[in-house]
Order: sequence, then structure tokens, then C-alpha cells
Amino acid sequence: MIIDSMENAASYICMHPLFKKAFAYIKSINPEDMEPGIYTIEEGTIRAIFSEQYGVAEAASVREFECHNQHIDIQLCIRGRERFGWRPRGTCVQPAGLYDADKDVLLYNDQPTTFFELAAGQFVILFPEDVHAPLIAADNQLIKKLVIKVRK
Repeated sequence: MIIDSMENAASYICMHPLFKKAFAYIKSINPEDMEPGIYTIEEGTIRAIFSEQYGVAEAASVREFECHNQHIDIQLCIRGRERFGWRPRGTCVQPAGLYDADKDVLLYNDQPTTFFELAAGQFVILFPEDVHAPLIAADNQLIKKLVIKVRK
């Protein structure tokens, strides 16, 4: 997992062959102006998911404690403050069902060991080994975010 701000995004483009294109896309748009929806950046390898939704209580988010096998997430906070729960996948021992290949998601019943928060302009890169519970926010705060799905 990596947490940083967009002003430092260039530091991470060497980590994966598709990161340069993913971060270039973010810099080429005004995220505030984007409507919620799914946008193809590169067919089959990179897509952008814009959402605007109310944050949830920690317990509700942790019920969807997830990781992915085929994608790396670059999650950018556009507006609001988004809190995440996190735990290394190697320490999770309570799967909540089988891996769903169509949705590329595996859920766990384990609890996060770490929490962190993103403010507008900050992002987190979540690799397949990062189990995460996003969208935690107090008082039903509205969060606008971008999730870039990068094929592993």
C-alpha cells in the first residue's frame, strides 16, 4: 500500500507499466467535473470509476473488507475525507465466501489492523495483498472519489 498526494504521483509511475497512463489520465481531467460512472482508459487494462456517495460507519465498511486478485486500485479522494481500514492479506484467515472472478473480489471477515484517512487530492495505491475497507466517514459525509482499476 502507498499513500501520497497527487503532486508526487510521478514518483510511482515506474512501479507498473500502466501507472504512467493511469496517472496521466487523472492529470488530464478535472476530477471535480466528472460525472459518476465507469470510463475506459485503455480497453481491458485500465478503467476509471467515479463515484459520489455518502460515507458509512466503520462496521458497515468492514463487512465489505475486500481485496482483488487481478487489479491494483489507485483510489483518489476528490472531495470529503475518506477513512479506510487496512490489513495485509497474508494475515487474513477468515474468508467470507469464495473469490468472485467476475467482480475480482474476495471478502474477509477479519478486522483491519490499521486505519488511515485521505483528504482531497490524496490517493492510495492498493495492491492485491492489501485488504481494505473504504468509504468510512462520520456523519454521513458525502465523498467524491475516483478508483482507477489497473490490470495487474
